[in-house]
Amino acid sequence: QTMAELKGLIFDVDGTLADNEQDGQRVAFNLAFADAGLDWFWDEQTYDRLLQVFGGKERIRYYIDDFLEDFDPPADLDAFIRRIHRRKTERYVELLQTGAIPLRPGVGRLIGEAHQAGLRLAIASTTTLENATTLLEQTLGEQSTGWFDVFACGDIVANKKPAPDIYEYALEQLGLSAPECLVIEDTEHGLASARAAGLATLVTVNRTTRNQDFTGATIVLDSLGESDAPFTALVGNAGDATWVDVAFLRRIHSKA
Repeated sequence: QTMAELKGLIFDVDGTLADNEQDGQRVAFNLAFADAGLDWFWDEQTYDRLLQVFGGKERIRYYIDDFLEDFDPPADLDAFIRRIHRRKTERYVELLQTGAIPLRPGVGRLIGEAHQAGLRLAIASTTTLENATTLLEQTLGEQSTGWFDVFACGDIVANKKPAPDIYEYALEQLGLSAPECLVIEDTEHGLASARAAGLATLVTVNRTTRNQDFTGATIVLDSLGESDAPFTALVGNAGDATWVDVAFLRRIHSKA
């Protein structure tokens, strides 16, 4: 039985490529609140707690129900929440388009190196196609979206992570088998999804996902690292490496 050679890299977007929850969505929520004349402000600690609820509209409702003492809700609360959420989405897209949401350490470098090395690249995310391509274009230039063979985004599959569907779809579109690929993720849901599709997974945690359960990950790091900002390995053996490059990916892939 020969080891499969690494041919493809599949990236999650939110929290993996950019810390766009804290640096993007949270900021956009606060701008939308101000636009609506509300004195609400979500700091990072508050947002960490709100992130335990999935979905932006659900998050606003949870905040109203659990965090506000003396809020007098409007007669049509659903419409009120929808309006704020719509404004938040507009504000988020504006932030993306002005390049105000940076990539996480090592991400841009690794994508460039992987492309140069001839690895096939894919995105597998519940975020919208526009959000994914805009983030790449603003941070890595317009040509960068052409480096990716597959954008498996949004509602392209019926079942969201932790179901394996999005990764199975990405593999099918890449024309590669699971043993030929490696996934880069930041959440336990994402890891579960990739693992269920038979994929080895490198996890890069962020503030919000740090304490999740990453059993079964190939390696867990706190970032992809840069020469001047080394990563810390939280689970697994990184050897003497201090940043993730293609050689490092090939090494952990062959061990997986």
